[in-house]
Amino acid sequence: MEALQLASKLNLPDWCLAAGFVRNLVWDKLHDYEAATKLADIDLIYFDPVNDSAEKDREIEEYLKSRSSLPWSVRNQARMHLKNGDQPYRSTSDAMRYWVEVEAAIGTRLSIDGEIELIAPFGLEALMANTITMNNKRPKPDIFKQRISGKKWLEHWPNLVVCY
Repeated sequence: MEALQLASKLNLPDWCLAAGFVRNLVWDKLHDYEAATKLADIDLIYFDPVNDSAEKDREIEEYLKSRSSLPWSVRNQARMHLKNGDQPYRSTSDAMRYWVEVEAAIGTRLSIDGEIELIAPFGLEALMANTITMNNKRPKPDIFKQRISGKKWLEHWPNLVVCY
C-alpha cells in the first residue's frame, strides 16, 4: 500500500505499478509462501505522450527514492515502442500487450476513491494458472528463455509451468 499511495500522489496519466509488483505476490500465494518475495524493483509505468523524455522518468525516480526506500523504476510507455521496434502504443495497457511474458502484463493502481484497480490486458487466467507464457506479440523464444533463467523464476517458484 505504501508504494501505491506514494505513486498515486504523483497524479501521472494512465499509471500503474506493474509486472513483478503484482505477479510475484500472486505466485507467492500460489506457492503458499508466507512472506512476499523481495522485489528487485517496483515498476511504475505511465502513459504521457506530451512529455515522454527519459529525463522526466529519472526525475520521478529520484523524487520517489527521496520519499521511500523502495527500489523504484519509472518508465513512460509513450516512448517504449521506440526501444522495442513496435508501432506507437496507445496507452499503458496497450504497451503491456507487447511485454515478453503474458503474466508480467498485470498492474494495479489506486482509483480517485482509493480503491485498488487492476490493469490486465490478457486477463488473469494465465497468472492464476501457475504459468510463464511467452507473449505471441513478442515471439522471441531466446529472450523468453533468457529471462526465465536469468530471473530464476523456476528456482524460486518451482510449480510454474513454461508455455510457449
